[in-house]
Amino acid sequence: MTRFTVACIQMTATPDVQADIETNLSLMQQAAEKGADVIALPEFCAGLDVKDGALAPVAFPETEHPAIRAFRNFARTRKVDVLVGSVAVINGDSLRNRSLLIGTDGEITARYDKIHMFDIDLGGGHRYCESDVMSPGDTVVTAGLCGQTVGLSICYDLRFPHLFRKQAKAGASLLFTPAAFTQPTGEAHWHVLQRARAIENGAFVIAPAQCGVIAGGSQLYGHSLIVDPWGKVLADAGDQPGFVLSEIDLTLVKATRQKIPSLANERQLN
Repeated sequence: MTRFTVACIQMTATPDVQADIETNLSLMQQAAEKGADVIALPEFCAGLDVKDGALAPVAFPETEHPAIRAFRNFARTRKVDVLVGSVAVINGDSLRNRSLLIGTDGEITARYDKIHMFDIDLGGGHRYCESDVMSPGDTVVTAGLCGQTVGLSICYDLRFPHLFRKQAKAGASLLFTPAAFTQPTGEAHWHVLQRARAIENGAFVIAPAQCGVIAGGSQLYGHSLIVDPWGKVLADAGDQPGFVLSEIDLTLVKATRQKIPSLANERQLN
């Protein structure tokens, strides 16, 4: 399949997992009714909490996670593919920030655990240390979707271009970049980073994001994006909850990579 419609869901997650599930399902239903074949949710799309200034997501083992169960059922019932941007998953003795790709039969076709932890200090009290709570993954993940290869990532991964290069060289023509970008970093870097990942890899970028004020008081940037391989923004959700859709024409990937064959021209440096 070279043409299909993708929707990015934009919402504000809370500590109430069930409420978040219902919010997502309502927006997903609307997107499906508008013709979405693939629906992408943001990072920490169900059960985001902050306690005493530290990330404290609501977590379950994957097989018991109510959000995963609900989204699998939706995918099966509506016959759409669903990208769960991420939820917190109990993995042995640790927590993982995990993204899942769900097929039209409701089965999980790929899992990705966020590799790069969001450990930064912007000053002015804007300090975040994801590694205090979560354990990083260590595997680059590509998967099949609509007969194509796609790459999975989560939020802060966006700042590490080598991850997406590996995915593109493995055949990925579409890159998922779900996120919960903060307002300060979003205003400065969100659009340019998303467009850069699209341009340098000649790939579509699908970036569902959270917006609004989350528990603990942090303002999230929103602006879920769909970007084409030439770096053109096809859809921008602004700063309010909702969703955006765009048709994806994957023939543009081949055409773009023929015009600027940077994947083929790349040389390994010592």
